[in-house]
Amino acid sequence: MHNEPNPTRSPISKLSFLKMHGLGNDFVIIDSRGRDAQITPALAKAIGDRNRGVGFDQLAEIRTSESADIDLDFWNNDGSRAGACGNATRCVARLMMDETGKDTILIRTERGLLQAERAGTEVSVNMGLPILEWDQVPLAANVDVEHLPLAGDPVAVGMGNPHAVFFVNDITDIDLPTQGATIEHDPLFPERTNVEFAEVRSRSEIRMRVWERGAGITLACGSGACATVVAASLRGLTDKSVRMEVDGGWLALEWRDDGVWMTGPTTLVFAGEFDATFLEQV
Repeated sequence: MHNEPNPTRSPISKLSFLKMHGLGNDFVIIDSRGRDAQITPALAKAIGDRNRGVGFDQLAEIRTSESADIDLDFWNNDGSRAGACGNATRCVARLMMDETGKDTILIRTERGLLQAERAGTEVSVNMGLPILEWDQVPLAANVDVEHLPLAGDPVAVGMGNPHAVFFVNDITDIDLPTQGATIEHDPLFPERTNVEFAEVRSRSEIRMRVWERGAGITLACGSGACATVVAASLRGLTDKSVRMEVDGGWLALEWRDDGVWMTGPTTLVFAGEFDATFLEQV
């Protein structure tokens, strides 16, 4: 879907960006339409440094698309690729709807073709159907994805990236930094995994906290929220439509026949431009 960065391209002399967030899940957004890919792993890691760069949970790079309104690539703040990012997709969709005047936008990511729509003052995105085949999540062994052979009995769900969803009685008892980092690197997950801990409050409400691979603790995770509602529904714990409280606020989730829809707010924080001296150091 995306073109890899060209190692022979001319050095970037300046680079404009936007800072946005969805429920505190924060992003740097760079528009590379009509030019070579601007982002390399080293540059993504440098921008993601909250002390020496801007800082972000994920970076989203907008690219020209031949089959959608835009292509969208994602990077984690450790310089690795992120296959899916629901809240960033919603943020970029809002930008594109404001730019074009459309109420529906098609965005192509590694996850596939995603549809986003205005929902009053919020934005909805269809994150696609969940992946429930062990080798597609992916897992390292042919095991039951609804009951992984790990302490805590998690559910594995693929949403364009892998997720391990744990259901707990009291989410305040979870040592998220320790448990999240350990599970992320468990050998069962050959591409590492995002880790969600969920407390089911009712058939229509979930409290969730998340550890994202390559980013650590974040205030919200769109693909993780989608994976959590799928896992809860598979276990018979909730209906397919729920409200979900994450550290940064509230999302609405609905697992429909055409995919998992997520609705929530977006915020544009500021616009900026990287100085040439910063770019030359990367």
